[in-house]
Amino acid sequence: EVFETILFFIAMWSEHNGTAIVAGLIAGSASLAAVAYWMLRLSKRLPIGQFFSISSILIAVLAVVLVGKGVAALQEAGWVAQTLVDVPRIEWLGMYPSWQSLLAQLTVAVAAAIGFFMNVRSVPAPAANIR
Repeated sequence: EVFETILFFIAMWSEHNGTAIVAGLIAGSASLAAVAYWMLRLSKRLPIGQFFSISSILIAVLAVVLVGKGVAALQEAGWVAQTLVDVPRIEWLGMYPSWQSLLAQLTVAVAAAIGFFMNVRSVPAPAANIR
């Protein structure tokens, strides 16, 4: 990724678009500084356990979507067989009407659910306050 980005910037710079690169650098730095400031300011009140629970769920959903899109891309390239099934095509969910993509998504969803279940079971109960 970094190599591709550097090549992209070199191409832009050689086409006399240096002002666009500098403007992007300034805008990106300002955005990063603002996000860092607000994260540090709000982190004192941020319930870290809840934050990681929600982000884990979002990552699991993203994994299900991406595996569906990945299998569909492999099918379009002809690398994976395609057995059609009568379900709607919902691209933003990565849901395509083929058994291969749906089974791959189901496998990832079940693996994520098992991981969440095992994690919830392994969390110890909070200790009682003894005075």
